[in-house]
Amino acid sequence: MYLQSLATAFPQHSFTQAECFETLENSGAMDGLRGRSRELLEKVLTGNSGIETRRFCDPDLRKTFGFDAGELHQHFEQHAPRLSSEALLKACDLASHKPSDIDALLVCTCTGYLCPGLSSYISEILGIRPNAFLQDLLGLGCGAALPLLESARGLLAANPQATVATVSVEISSAAFYLNDEPGVLISLCLFGDGAAAAIWKGENQGGQFRFQNFRTIHKPEHREKIRFVNAGGRLKNQLHREVPALAAAAVAELFEMRSSTTDQLIAHTGGRDVIDAIERAIPLHQLCATREILRQYGNISSPSVLAALEHSMKTSPESESLWLTAFGAGFSAHCGELAR
Repeated sequence: MYLQSLATAFPQHSFTQAECFETLENSGAMDGLRGRSRELLEKVLTGNSGIETRRFCDPDLRKTFGFDAGELHQHFEQHAPRLSSEALLKACDLASHKPSDIDALLVCTCTGYLCPGLSSYISEILGIRPNAFLQDLLGLGCGAALPLLESARGLLAANPQATVATVSVEISSAAFYLNDEPGVLISLCLFGDGAAAAIWKGENQGGQFRFQNFRTIHKPEHREKIRFVNAGGRLKNQLHREVPALAAAAVAELFEMRSSTTDQLIAHTGGRDVIDAIERAIPLHQLCATREILRQYGNISSPSVLAALEHSMKTSPESESLWLTAFGAGFSAHCGELAR
């Protein structure tokens, strides 16, 4: 399948890491934490995490850090459809399409649950035809964007004349949680809100990137090292210190399966330690676009690999072959290639 357009959307409310720590400190959100936990938050939020700013949907971080389970769900339901629709409308404009031209809409997220899914809300907001095919992919975590593209490729293989839209969106602030577990605290310091949308067709309109050679690895023996668990009705991120090494090993294994030489390697942001580990495992490629997205937005989970792709396409338009990878809950890792 061939890429027609790609666009991202982020909340307008931007916060430095230092501002996040100040809010935590002044809001009372850390009052129940042990001293060691408070020190960890201060170290990450005021140190060199590779992140300068993050975007959140609510302008009042004191509220965001203090939501109960019901308020977190409402936060996701309010903001995920809006941010998704903003990204998809941008992608439609770039491709000179109207939302009513879309034949199928595929959406992935892991930071909230709606039934009917987000695709129903997005289609209503944008006026997508009532007979368009809607599909929501859940439970794939930070790596979901690439399996979503493979699903779109399957649809276009069966319907080459169709126009397919994909949306990856995460309201990470709807999964913020505070306790004394280091993985929970690190997650609070890394994640941000964002969305990415793309338009795809089954036929090349001339000089467009083709998505191909999707590959995936599942390692369920490591499931407990990175996953969401239900904690009193809230999503709590379970994150083990071995994740950077796991991600790097899986990405290196996938990289050996590539079909051709690669101009650029583009990865899910993960975090500074994850990026460092991947660059050590594949030393010929520096993750410049990935680092830039991490710097500006933090780890935005599933949309991050596409946000890095968008940045790469704008700053290095001469690239002919791009290798994409994303990883997360499962433990799972995925890859795909874009080639002209």
